Amino acid sequence: MACSAGAGADPSNSTAPSTARHPAAPVHEPVVVHEPVVVHQPVVVHEAVVASPRLDRSGDRRRGKASFYARMFSGRKMADGTPMEPQSNNAASKTLPLGTTAKVTNLETGQSAVVTIRDRGPYIQGRIVDLSPSTAKQIGIDHKKGVARVEVAPILVPLPDGRLKLGAAVADARRVDLDRVVSND
Repeated sequence: MACSAGAGADPSNSTAPSTARHPAAPVHEPVVVHEPVVVHQPVVVHEAVVASPRLDRSGDRRRGKASFYARMFSGRKMADGTPMEPQSNNAASKTLPLGTTAKVTNLETGQSAVVTIRDRGPYIQGRIVDLSPSTAKQIGIDHKKGVARVEVAPILVPLPDGRLKLGAAVADARRVDLDRVVSND
């Protein structure tokens, strides 16, 4: 039996890896294609993913669920750069422009409050607004339940050119005033 290493060892019996090409191995030449190769792959259709929804400057009312900021957010910077103050009328919306003033009405209690959109969120499906704790309490959102069905009716909506657009809440107020005028005649 031949030794696999050392002087006088037969290299053909060696178990050590060889870096030299084995003479019996076939040599492959590169394949040159003169015609275009068409590879058919299945078409995959993806739904559009919207990282941040478009801003809604329509001034139209919307209905959905409201929640309120947790205590841990107190003092943290909101999207507009101001600190979140639990006792103020701060609110967050994914779609209303920052600076929008809106009337939020709890559909279960009928109580309402005026808020200013200063932050982005909430990021939970079905929720349309996050309120400061004091505003949530003002419109009757139970602290234990934490969520209520609401209607958000914009009052003033800032436009990109600096002008303000009157929202649905103003139109409602005008209708009420007009009804009073008509009923007094």
